[in-house]
Amino acid sequence: MKVSVCIATYRRTERLRAVLEDLARQSRLPDQVVVVDNDLAGSARPSIEQVRASGVPFVIVYDVQPERNIAMTRNRTVSLADGDWLAFIDDDERAPESWLQQLLEAAAAYAADGILAPVEPRLPLDAPPWIRRGRFYDFAHQRSGEPVPLNRMRFGNVLLRGNPLRAEPGPFDPSYGLSTGEDGDLLVRLARKGLRIIWCDEAIVWEPIEARRLSLRWLLMRALSGGQEFARQTVNGKYCPINWLGRAAFFCRALLQLLVAAGLAALSWPGGRHRAARWLITASANLGKLSVFWGWRYRAYA
Repeated sequence: MKVSVCIATYRRTERLRAVLEDLARQSRLPDQVVVVDNDLAGSARPSIEQVRASGVPFVIVYDVQPERNIAMTRNRTVSLADGDWLAFIDDDERAPESWLQQLLEAAAAYAADGILAPVEPRLPLDAPPWIRRGRFYDFAHQRSGEPVPLNRMRFGNVLLRGNPLRAEPGPFDPSYGLSTGEDGDLLVRLARKGLRIIWCDEAIVWEPIEARRLSLRWLLMRALSGGQEFARQTVNGKYCPINWLGRAAFFCRALLQLLVAAGLAALSWPGGRHRAARWLITASANLGKLSVFWGWRYRAYA
């Protein structure tokens, strides 16, 4: 059984080198690592060459996908990967030594076609106190072996069987290329076609949170983007069939939740910035849901 690890990267040379070094220390080594750079200048190339020169025990395939598009970049990693299984990890994450072994063991133990696992945040020591109290970067957990709900499908720490993935058109939809959601869209399509995608709570990777993300604005825009993705999948019937009445109810519910969350944000401010921020994030997510109805899309990668 051959395993390829796929990494899409964009101008994170130091962090990319760190995760490649993590892969070289895995208890179950990958057979191939595919890195596709979405920077036209190929800024990741020196890091790749340094890691290759260190004598890593696997093949590293490197390529540049010049058009600014996260979905097309991920697609290029899939087209270059020749493994029976494809594992995906982000270029800013860190993998403990047991990571890949635990993913593969879970796939075998639960007879799964895909495994999703946690991405645990690591805040810098100087993170603002309200950020720490709010726990805004925590990843939702569930019991190992349970199927992942359609509305919780996302990349960052994933193992997928290669053949059904390659058989899927794209497989990532390039229309998501400058926004988020290409990962959830693909996983929902695979699950709707009968692939068994389950959770493994043990195969954790770590995500050191960058300083630029330690702001209320970044949290609000992330929530807005997530709300847009959820609404887009919902109103298009990706989670379950929906008619015009269901769409109208979804719109009204999002509007009500937006208004209530905005009011509670104002009322909770005296109790602490983290409490107000949580309600503001809820309001932003619902604004994202509503924005789908007038056709606006936040382009996080623009």
